[in-house]
Amino acid sequence: MFIGQQGWKAIKVIVFLLSLLPFLLLVNGAVNDRLGANPIEALHFGFGDWALRFLCITLALTPIKTITGQKKLMGFRRMMGLFAFFYASVHLLVFVVLDLSLSWEAFKDEVPKSPYILMGLLTYLLLIPLAVTSTKKMQRSLGRSWLKLHKLVYVAGVTALVHYFWLVKKDYTEPLIYAAVIGFLFAVRIAVYCRKNAKRFEP
Repeated sequence: MFIGQQGWKAIKVIVFLLSLLPFLLLVNGAVNDRLGANPIEALHFGFGDWALRFLCITLALTPIKTITGQKKLMGFRRMMGLFAFFYASVHLLVFVVLDLSLSWEAFKDEVPKSPYILMGLLTYLLLIPLAVTSTKKMQRSLGRSWLKLHKLVYVAGVTALVHYFWLVKKDYTEPLIYAAVIGFLFAVRIAVYCRKNAKRFEP
């Protein structure tokens, strides 16, 4: 089915609004006291879950393009990546502002004894340069280096998974689902890479 330029613009607006919806629902739930007995934890985990989901969507776009041949989907990659960063930022903000009450002493006391927090901070630090250099201007400015830099998204996917696994203490069902999704996406990329290199060396 052919979709014109205006059609893709409309789809982008719809995708943007849908991507913002989880944030609005979580905030609305907090304001109206509908997040259960521990609303801070619900906000913290909720924003963290959506950060990982958008990271998965970002990683999925290239394999989907490869399978479907629909190159227009790549126009959503920047938006999805920035939403992953946005939800990760709010996830961190909830921890620092609501959990730790902006206390530097509490931060220094909590972080060293919690490996999952260190891994979460590492993941966030990996996402920062990806968000900062996500514009077309930065892409042109960095040239080939931009592609190398943005391979950090794969590392961020792995560290985010480790963060989740270390955070969960009993039921590993959800992190295992995310691990399966990310593992599949990595497998597709590796398969495509191997196929391209095999063609390159064909006689």
